[in-house]
Amino acid sequence: MASEATIDRVVVVGGGTAGWLAACLIAARGPAAAGRPIAVTLVESPDVPTIGVGEGTWPTMRRTLERIGIDEADFLLACDAAFKQGSRFEGWRTGAGDDGYDHPFVPPAAGDPHALVAAWRAVAADHSFADAVAAQPAVCAHGLAPRQRAMPGYAGALNYAYHLDAGKFAALLAAHGVGRLGIRHVRDHVVAVAKTADGDVAAVRTRDHGDIAGDLFLDCTGQAALLIGDTLGSGFVDRSDVLPNDRALAVQLPVAADSPIATQTIATAHAAGWLWDIGLPTRRGIGCVYASAYMDDEAALATLTGYVARVAPGVPLPPVRRLAFRSGHRERFWVRNCLAVGLSAGFLEPLEASAIVLVELSVEALLAGFPADRTAMPVHARRFDALFRYRWDRIVEFLKLHYVLSARPERYWRDHRNPARLPERLADLLAVWRHHPPSAADLPHADEVFPPASYQYVLYGMGWPAPAAPAAAEPTMVEALTQVRRRGRALAAGLPAHRDYFDALRRERPAAAHATGRS
Repeated sequence: MASEATIDRVVVVGGGTAGWLAACLIAARGPAAAGRPIAVTLVESPDVPTIGVGEGTWPTMRRTLERIGIDEADFLLACDAAFKQGSRFEGWRTGAGDDGYDHPFVPPAAGDPHALVAAWRAVAADHSFADAVAAQPAVCAHGLAPRQRAMPGYAGALNYAYHLDAGKFAALLAAHGVGRLGIRHVRDHVVAVAKTADGDVAAVRTRDHGDIAGDLFLDCTGQAALLIGDTLGSGFVDRSDVLPNDRALAVQLPVAADSPIATQTIATAHAAGWLWDIGLPTRRGIGCVYASAYMDDEAALATLTGYVARVAPGVPLPPVRRLAFRSGHRERFWVRNCLAVGLSAGFLEPLEASAIVLVELSVEALLAGFPADRTAMPVHARRFDALFRYRWDRIVEFLKLHYVLSARPERYWRDHRNPARLPERLADLLAVWRHHPPSAADLPHADEVFPPASYQYVLYGMGWPAPAAPAAAEPTMVEALTQVRRRGRALAAGLPAHRDYFDALRRERPAAAHATGRS
């Protein structure tokens, strides 16, 4: 029977972005959530490398870093980071040269979705949906930053997230967590997991430091899932029937010091998947995601090589990292006194960059209902599992939406359109959206991972037929779209070029810039 012992010791097993981000959030916010001091220990192997390709974040990261206590400029310089204002999708609809659309981070002009779509069709039909209803795509097209240097940290003229070097990010979090937040860092090999008589995790047994005991354990051991899977037996729910991509090739391409920095993730479709292109101040991260059932490794390498030759002619292909993965997640994310965070909880292909935000959301959900003692933990675990199964299901559906609307002719894309591979709930929503734009009625959760606006951007970006418009567009919505164009012009005149922003930042903080390899 569970004891009434308070939860005072949290042990995070595994480092990398997931482990250190979770540990820092708990160390910074856990005492307030629990109403008492919380001791945080992070145990990581000195030999196990992290995957380190999670280079995209969501706007939630701004609040996360602020809560942890990291200065934004320090973060940008330490992590060779840049701003991300959304995603640009190339070639997903037909593969033609003019095939592209945006999923920005700002919502469309406020108002009834029917009125919004009607005004777009009535007065701005020569513009894409995103261009008509939001100013951010134009800002991205001009290569502008979402904020000015004089603004306070984490404030912006437009909503934004970051592209970053994942290895440097984990190192920054580790230094901040140990030096400023009091996290105990144990670098050692976990050789066994000790359990209590009733099945809880009692301690992780290390080679050189003995047993590291705790009251609550976070499994951040990646795909190994040492605690949640191997020790506690939470099975894996394979979602590859819906999302078949299972391979990726990744390279890091050096860039010239005066080259433009893209302010969106560029996602370019190919015959059996897609390529990512992420701009940082000192390099571009480029990768080819593909499904091995439709494309072999040699063809994927040729696809990646061809893309690099097109976007960076004359630049030799750097060393290629080969990654294999399964899209899926745990049956249960919180079992007894162990919570899976990061890749231990699951992984879905990197489209829309959901990996890091799921770490943030998982820890915030833990802190929002931090168990007072061991007896309350099963209730919190059930609530957590229900919430996160909902969230994983919604992410699977949203990612599938990008594929199922395509008219590309290749077998990979045709199979994506097979109704047998479409989640039932998404099929129902598509039937509704033939007559009604996506709205809060379709996504009723108080804290949806993707809001209705995101579905609108993808649907209409992919050429989904908009519902029939009324006889005349509402004047207030027409005026709202006019204001969007005015705001776009004002932002274009007042925001700095993305590269100029970081050049100025490095001039202001030359010591920090030198530490990142740029002066």
